[in-house]
Amino acid sequence: MSDLLKQFRDKIDAIDAQVLALVNERAKLAREIGHLKDDGVIYRPEREAQIIRRLQAENQGPLAPEAVSHIFRAVMSNCRALEKELAIAFLGPLGTYSEEAALKQFGEGRQAVVCGSIDEVFRTVEAGQADYGVVPVENSTEGAVGITLDLLLGSALQVVGEITLPVHHCLLSAQQDLNQITHVFSHAQSLSQCHEWLNKVLPNAQREAVTSNARAAQMIHELVATQGTFAAAIASKRAAELFDLNILAENIEDDPKNTTRFLVLGNHAVAPSGQDKTSLVMSAHNQPGAVLQLLEPLSRHGVSMTKLESRPSRQNLWNYVFFVDIEGHQQQPAVQAALQELATRATFLKVLGSYPTAII
Repeated sequence: MSDLLKQFRDKIDAIDAQVLALVNERAKLAREIGHLKDDGVIYRPEREAQIIRRLQAENQGPLAPEAVSHIFRAVMSNCRALEKELAIAFLGPLGTYSEEAALKQFGEGRQAVVCGSIDEVFRTVEAGQADYGVVPVENSTEGAVGITLDLLLGSALQVVGEITLPVHHCLLSAQQDLNQITHVFSHAQSLSQCHEWLNKVLPNAQREAVTSNARAAQMIHELVATQGTFAAAIASKRAAELFDLNILAENIEDDPKNTTRFLVLGNHAVAPSGQDKTSLVMSAHNQPGAVLQLLEPLSRHGVSMTKLESRPSRQNLWNYVFFVDIEGHQQQPAVQAALQELATRATFLKVLGSYPTAII
């Protein structure tokens, strides 16, 4: 070992010792703050968002903004766990993109509550068997996740956060040769997101939709253990690790910008963070120009609408509700004024929650 290399390593060791001491000091302060809280709420999405945004703004590299977010979410997650290890519900099994989203938002310092369906995620949080739930709400390629929107309409849970996750699909199998694949299993949306790649590379392979990408990988693992298989699954790299499968191809999604948006569900309101979004659902009178009249207060009060999605109300034939995302927090004067006026024009209005916008 050269003297120069030893000098660098000695400096790194000294810095690591300083970082460790400072992280432990931070943990002590976080624990003291926890003792001062009188509402029992441990997870503060608005505060964590403010911290990460500030650190990303102050970051001068060479670490990327995503790395800064990942490191400090891990620090905050482990500090939070000194008060309580939060239970986070998500669509399972382990290895789904829902689990990846939960890890991105809450870090490793949490208890995984694996659910068999999206509606089970809602029920689990509503019943107090998990502190928060993470559910997919829309994909940049395939659009809205209808079941999530329908469940939001009738649930008392509030949206307390959002997560955007770049989705990169892999083809997983116990086989080593791509040409041996005769069947492909995955979630219906993932099969659709890889449609052109499958047509080009595996045109003769049968495709079958299952409940989740990770469940597809789990099925391949189970089939290999019992009878062997020439099947493959479209899933994540993490699923390949969890179920001991080979990665035959990476990044097979047709759109390289493929991204899924997730919502974090909880039982409490979130204070403004300074960069927020508000989600609501409403319905209009069944008359010409009703929707335009309904949305007019947003424009007049200078509130920007980022999403408008219609869904059948499931109450009357050809009756629809509209899911809307707007910029800003419901406590901001302009948003508050717009919502108050909306309430007088809509036949139904429900604010689903105000929460910090997603951080990369």
